[in-house]
Amino acid sequence: MIHEVDDLLKKLLKGGALTGADVEISFEAPTRDWAARRNAPVFDVYLYDVREDVKRRERGITDVRDERGVVVRRRRPPRWFRLSYLLTAWTKRPEDEHRLLSAALATLLPHELVTPEALPPSLQAVGYSVPLAVSGIQAETRSLAEIWSALGGGLKPSIDLVVTVPFPAYPDYDAGPPVTEGAIVRAREVDGPLRDDERMHQPRHFTAGGPEPVRAEPVRAESERAEPVGAEPALPEGGSR
Repeated sequence: MIHEVDDLLKKLLKGGALTGADVEISFEAPTRDWAARRNAPVFDVYLYDVREDVKRRERGITDVRDERGVVVRRRRPPRWFRLSYLLTAWTKRPEDEHRLLSAALATLLPHELVTPEALPPSLQAVGYSVPLAVSGIQAETRSLAEIWSALGGGLKPSIDLVVTVPFPAYPDYDAGPPVTEGAIVRAREVDGPLRDDERMHQPRHFTAGGPEPVRAEPVRAESERAEPVGAEPALPEGGSR
């Protein structure tokens, strides 16, 4: 998921006010050694923090339906993560860097809410728009000065980008098939006295002496009322064989 956000930012920085600009896009850490090897204009988009946005955490499930509207799968809500990037411009002159940063702002500000249609395929499948915060209030525990100090370089003008993306933390699972038949009730004949576990489920009626179990006599179907084996069939009165 993170590498797809990298592709999204690269695509955005190649358009807008920067369309046709011969500027390389790099995602490496902007250390002193890296900066010394630069000999052409470069945008460095350095990912320095990944953490969950717990305020967006949701519970429950979502139904996934087919073209007929039948529920075929269940989906749990995704977990949202804040990906924080440090965007810097690298050229031989500070004036050129400032122009590139200005063009980057003009390019990114119209995309502070990226619709699903503009997202990579896996993010499109989740079905959410992705917010892109450009140079907002620094909400992370580490300040930019601490980040530059950890990189071993001097403080440099930068644009802070925060992309909050949904991450499908749980796999979908199949829903049960829809009910297409009515309920079927089957009964069987009980011979002999009832057991205790059968008697406790019999309906009761109330008498003066208290509730008593009611035992209905078993009724045989006409097809089951057979004569005993070897017995002569009964004749009507006054009849003859």
